[in-house]
Amino acid sequence: MARVVVVGSINMDMVVVTDTFPRLGETLFGTGFSTSPGGKGANQAVAAARLGAQVTMIGRVGADAFGEQMKATLVREGVDVSHVTTDRQATGIASITLTGGDNAIVVVPGANYALSSEDIDRAAEAFDQADIVLAQLEVPYETVLHAARRARERNKPFFLNPAPAVALSAELLDLVTLLTPNQHELATALQTTEEHWADELARRPAGIAMTAGQDGVYYADEHRKLVHAAGCTVSAVDTTGAGDTFNGALAAFWHLGIDAAVRRANAAAALSVTRAGAQGGMPTLAELDNFLEAQA
Repeated sequence: MARVVVVGSINMDMVVVTDTFPRLGETLFGTGFSTSPGGKGANQAVAAARLGAQVTMIGRVGADAFGEQMKATLVREGVDVSHVTTDRQATGIASITLTGGDNAIVVVPGANYALSSEDIDRAAEAFDQADIVLAQLEVPYETVLHAARRARERNKPFFLNPAPAVALSAELLDLVTLLTPNQHELATALQTTEEHWADELARRPAGIAMTAGQDGVYYADEHRKLVHAAGCTVSAVDTTGAGDTFNGALAAFWHLGIDAAVRRANAAAALSVTRAGAQGGMPTLAELDNFLEAQA
């Protein structure tokens, strides 16, 4: 059982379904509303836990109903929340308007942006026990950098899903064991062009696994040879959370080696899009094993 520490965001997603997007100053009737747990950090923690990893979450929520719900959801999924701090700011939210196949999203980070280097230091025991440290960029950059430094001090692999996309410093890149961007995030993170992604995968000293949706994953092996792990063919219902499923799975299976870990993470991400919801679609270990057996 892999021991995974996730440093990241915890949000409540609030989804409104409408026939058309409202224009400036316009009031519309919606056709549906739902709330669901989200945030890249929490999503990746749940994905890893469902696949058998022992997961500790480091994050912040508000002293409000959403914060209580988010912590309770993580606990139900078997995630250790002893390092999820309650903050005076409100729990982070994502307000999502869905119209047909399009969406418009406003994220209010709230308590997520209060996650600090001190929170990382208070979780020193979790870092000591971890096999993998996994982070994203929906919390302050300096906090992520501090987590990467602490992981390096303990000789722990540090995985970074660089989303939302920002340019990464040379120091952070040097501390990353594996970077897991999509093509746009890769170009932004490395301050290059999207057309040169293959060159970047081959030459970067830090490992990169670039996700490409239904096309699968591209990564460089230990000999810097470009490998394409093809995506699995499924009937997609909702692609929300597929990338988070991939990252959580990659951390959970990293001890099997990069080829096996990517194969299993690829399959887990494919399974996740066959059901609605970010966390709702994430597979269990038994479901993943059955899927892989059927694919063989």
